[in-house]
Formats: sequence, structure tokens, C-alpha cells
Amino acid sequence: MEYEQLKLENQICFPLYACSREVIKKYTPFLSDIDLTYTQYLAMMVLWEKKELSVKELGEKLHLDSGTLSPMLKSLEKKGLICRSRSSADERVLMVKISEDGENLKEKAKDIPLKMAGCVNLDPEDAKTLYTLLYKLIGKIK
Repeated sequence: MEYEQLKLENQICFPLYACSREVIKKYTPFLSDIDLTYTQYLAMMVLWEKKELSVKELGEKLHLDSGTLSPMLKSLEKKGLICRSRSSADERVLMVKISEDGENLKEKAKDIPLKMAGCVNLDPEDAKTLYTLLYKLIGKIK
């Protein structure tokens, strides 16, 4: 075939895209129980660990631009899970801090990774290899 490179089966991007969609679909019932979208859940995981960071730092960790991040953070703030404020050191910097309700949500979310592991059903060695390869790919693309 003259355009072999245009076949869907020859694209690395398609299985990544399809897999991402399927994984997020598996997360949905668990996340609906705690009233979070997948992207909100990712942000909360960072905040459960870091407690407070700038919007810029959060965007870098999640590989999200401000156009995606701002509405998501606004929604989390409306739910009372985070607080946004200007940095006292530099007014230009917008900070995001987990609230007490946000911290308390961690207890309800703690079993989600284990539930997801049951859905994905990869043996630990394959999961580790996949994780390593995906981060290697992210590093090469950036």
C-alpha cells in the first residue's frame, strides 16, 4: 500500500488514545462516588501529596495548560475541596491549597487505585514495564 504510514494499525498514538479512554471509563464509577472527574482526581492526588503549590506547578505536574486547569480548579473550589489565593511573596502567582474537606476526601478515595488494579488486571511486572515506557515516551515528546 502506498500510504502504509496512514493505516490506523500503524499508529502508536491510536492504542495510547484508546487505552486512555478505556482506563478513564473504568475510573468513572469510582470517581462518581466521590463526585470527581478524572482530571479533578489527578489534581486532588497531587494536592493530597503536596498540600499547596502554584497553579503553574500543578499544571506542569499534570501536563495541563491553564485553559484546562482554570475551569477545573474553579469547580474544585466551588465544591469546597481547594482554596485559591495570590502568593504573599509574589502577587502574580496564584496558589492552590487543599482545604480540610479536600483532605478528608482522601479517606473516601484511598481504595480507588486498588479497585482500578482489579479492573486493569496486569501482572505487576507488565504494569511496571508499561509505566516506565509511558514515562519514557512522555519525556521524549516533551
